[in-house]
Amino acid sequence: MTSSAPAPSAPAPSGDSADSPFAPAGSDATDGGPLVVVLSGGLSHERDVSLRSGRRVAEALRSTGIEVIVHDVDADLLTFLRETKPDVVWPLLHGASGEDGSVRDVLDMVGLPYVGTGARASRVVWNKPISKAALLEAGLATPDYVTLPQSLFRDLGAQPVLDTIVRRLGLPLVVKPTEGGSALGVTVVTRAGDLPRAMVECFAYGETALIEQAIDGVELAVSVIDGPDGPEALPAVEIVADGGYDYAARYVAGETEFFAPARLTAEQATLVSDAAVRAHQVLHLRHLSRTDMILDRSGTAHILEVNVAPGMTEMSLLPQAVAASGHDLAALYRTIIDMALAPAR
Repeated sequence: MTSSAPAPSAPAPSGDSADSPFAPAGSDATDGGPLVVVLSGGLSHERDVSLRSGRRVAEALRSTGIEVIVHDVDADLLTFLRETKPDVVWPLLHGASGEDGSVRDVLDMVGLPYVGTGARASRVVWNKPISKAALLEAGLATPDYVTLPQSLFRDLGAQPVLDTIVRRLGLPLVVKPTEGGSALGVTVVTRAGDLPRAMVECFAYGETALIEQAIDGVELAVSVIDGPDGPEALPAVEIVADGGYDYAARYVAGETEFFAPARLTAEQATLVSDAAVRAHQVLHLRHLSRTDMILDRSGTAHILEVNVAPGMTEMSLLPQAVAASGHDLAALYRTIIDMALAPAR
C-alpha cells in the first residue's frame, strides 16, 4: 500500500461520554471483544445497497469473534443505542443522513465512538461542488464544472441556460445531482439535444445539478485506509462498463468487468494512489475512504468524487481492493474497529 503524511485529525466526539446514558459498557478482549452496532438501511434511495453492505460487514466482523448487532435507522435508534450501549458504531448508511454527517452528528452528541469520517468533514464531501473546490484549491485535478439549481432554469428559461452550458463546457458532459451516490440521477450526454432529459432525470434526485466535462480515459476507484504511519492507498480497481457505470452496472452481477489491481504501469499506479491519499488528507477524512477518478491519456488523474461510506457489498470496490492487496478483509475490518475505539480507550 502507498502511504503519505498523516491527515489532519478529526474532532473527537463532543460531550462528556462518561456521564452519558449512551456510554459504552467497556468490553475488552477478556469478555469477547467490543460490542459493535452496524447501522444500515435508512430511507435514502440507496437503502438496499446499505442493507447489503451492513450484512456483509457484520458477517466479516463476526468471523473474527466480535459481537455485532445490525440495526436500521429509525425512530427507535436512540432508545436502542441507550439500552444496548455499544462500544462502537459503524454507520454503513449510503445517501442522505448517512453520508451528509447528520447521523454522525447525533453519535457525537451522545458520545459514541464510530467508524469513519467526522460529521463536519462528511458534510463537505457530501456536497460535490464544495469538495471539488477544496480539491482544486489543493492542486488536485477534477473535471471542469458548473453547479445550477432547478429554479435557475425556471427563472432564466431552460433553453438559453442549456445552450450556455454547452458553449462553456462543450460535449460530452456528465450531469449528476450535487448530493447522492450510486450513480442515481447521473447521465452522460453526448448530444446537446439529450441535455434537457438529463437535467430532468437529475432533478428527480435533487434540487441542484452538477454539470461537468466528461473525461475520456480509464475509470478507477482507489480506496484509502488509515495506517499507523498515515493514510495508505490500496491497489486501484479498474472499472469497465458498457454504457457507463450506472446503478445496475454497480450492483447487478455480470454487468461490469473489474480489474483488481488495475491494468496500470507502476508509475500510473503510484500517481493515482498519491492522488487518493492526498484527497483523503485535504478533505480531513478518517479511517477509510474511496476516491473515484479517471486517468486520461495525458497521465492526469481527474477526481470525480470522494466517498466517506464506500459500499461493502459483494460487488463493491473497496472489498475488491482489499483482496487485491492480499489483506484479509475480516481482519482489516477488525483493525478499523480498533482504530475507531482508540480515542475512547
